[in-house]
Order: sequence, then C-alpha cells, then structure tokens
Amino acid sequence: MSAKEPRHSTGKQGGAKASFALLWGEQGQPGRGPKPSLTAGRIAEAAIRIADKEGLGAVSLARVAKEFDVTAMALYRYVPGKAELIDLMVDLAIGPSVAVADIPGGWRPQLTEWACQCLAVYHRHPWILTATGTRRQIMGPNQLSWLDTALGALAGTGLSAPQRHDTFLLIVGHVRNVAQQAVERDEAANEEWARLAADVLERHADRFPALTSAIAEGAFMSQSGDALGFGLERIMDGVAALLP
Repeated sequence: MSAKEPRHSTGKQGGAKASFALLWGEQGQPGRGPKPSLTAGRIAEAAIRIADKEGLGAVSLARVAKEFDVTAMALYRYVPGKAELIDLMVDLAIGPSVAVADIPGGWRPQLTEWACQCLAVYHRHPWILTATGTRRQIMGPNQLSWLDTALGALAGTGLSAPQRHDTFLLIVGHVRNVAQQAVERDEAANEEWARLAADVLERHADRFPALTSAIAEGAFMSQSGDALGFGLERIMDGVAALLP
C-alpha cells in the first residue's frame, strides 16, 4: 500500500523477479539436499512475530533462523534474501482486503470502511510503515486485493481511471500519515512540548500573531479526536466535486 522507488535486493539471488516469484507462489522448490522442512510462509510468519514484538530492525535471516534452530544459510533454500523476506512479510501481515461492496450508500461509506480497516492493519503491524516507506513495494496478491477493492468502490462513480487511482493514493496516504502519528505519539513529550511552546509564544506573541491567536482558540486541540475521519471527509468532498 505504497508507491516508492524500486530497489535492489541484498539477497544472494535477489531482485524484483525473485520477490514476485516468492509472493505469488511461483518459486521452485529446492531441488537438492534433504526434503525441505520449512516453507517461505512459515519463515515469514516467524519474522512477522519478531517484527510485531521487537520492530523491523530486529528481523534478520540469522534472527529468524534461531526460531527454527537452523543456520541462516539454511533459510536461503526458501527465501533469496532479507528484502524478499520483508516483501513476503508485508503481504502476509496485511492479509486479504476487507469486503466493502455490500455496504449500502455507495462509494463514500465503502471507502470509509476500507480506510478504517487499513488503519487497523497498521495499528496491528506498525513496522509495515517502515517496510513500505522507503522503496517501491513489490506487491503480492493481498496488497493488490486492497487496491482492487478501493478501485472497485469507485468503479461506478464516473471518474476516470487515473482519477480513481489518484483517489486511492490520497486516501492511503492519509491513512499512513495517521498511522505514523500514532506510532510516534508520546503523550509525555507532547505535554512538555506544549508547555515550552506556550512559554515561548507568551514572550514572543507579537512575532507570531496568527499562531498565537490560533493556539488561544484551541487550534491544536482536536475537535473530535478523529484525525482519520476528518481527513477522509475532506478528501471525499473534493472527490465528490469531480463527479459527473
């Protein structure tokens, strides 16, 4: 659920082709040696558990190998390298898209539910933000199902295909932003920042009159506590203005 620049794998046999084969189950089984005792899926699931508990930075082939009491080299029979493993982790963690086609009311409530469920995925697996934030993500069947669902909700609107895709990008970008804010939220630090900022502005109010006035009127106090919903409504209002 991202759109970044392509990247090169750090794996022994890496690259986009290897990731696609892994994600779509088109990777050949190991042809030599003893009968395989692992699968790429089991390896990715173990890596997801590590990332959920310790963060993406804790994931390495050596660290995952310890979960199975094997060497890191043994995992190369199933995954070409760490980059491809992360691609598979993302697709498995995201899971199949939520179904929204039967939600009454058309594209707006359908995309609202889609966005809420998307945000829930990021809350469950916050490391996905890091995994998909610095490069073009090789998309597997689960990720594509989310894109397909969003485009399907917009299919009957009369918007052009580029407009439908741009709408998807706007919404997923907003969802990611809200999720990132939740990951970085530190209430104690926020309170300290607010105290210091208020103290500084009190002494320099004449330099920042608009900001000082806005703060006095509660600009930094959320009216509803629903950062996701507020942004979604504004995006959808803009999309609605484009409808034939």
